Amino acid sequence: MSKPKISRSSKGKIMHYSVGAIIEIDGKYLLIDRVNPPPGFAGLAGHIDEDENEITALLREVQEESGLRVVRHRLLFEEELDWNRCSKGVGIHYWYVFECDVEGGISQNARETKSIGWYSPDEMRGLTVAPVWQYWFDKRGVL
Repeated sequence: MSKPKISRSSKGKIMHYSVGAIIEIDGKYLLIDRVNPPPGFAGLAGHIDEDENEITALLREVQEESGLRVVRHRLLFEEELDWNRCSKGVGIHYWYVFECDVEGGISQNARETKSIGWYSPDEMRGLTVAPVWQYWFDKRGVL
């Protein structure tokens, strides 16, 4: 298994790099309920591995978590978050969040997701959305 790309934050602390995909079709957003912490519904996302760049990681994570293939992506946000803790115990992440167009059919990865589906903003408000994804969807004006 690959290791996450590690660096130092702007405050000199250990930091991981992460990618996230906001995928929207007909007013609904693709969300997963993750098996692994942190809990809550989230967009497709994950750590950038030490041998990857953000685009390679984005394509890999979307395919791994959904079976979909990214056909177009546009960087929406690039930001260091000093409050975003991962299951590996690191509390700072440098995020690249992309808006993505995808093709193919959804195939749930039971190793990584309890469920996967399309949700309108109204439906999302009734879910427990992972804090970092609440942040990204708020910033995007979805929630």
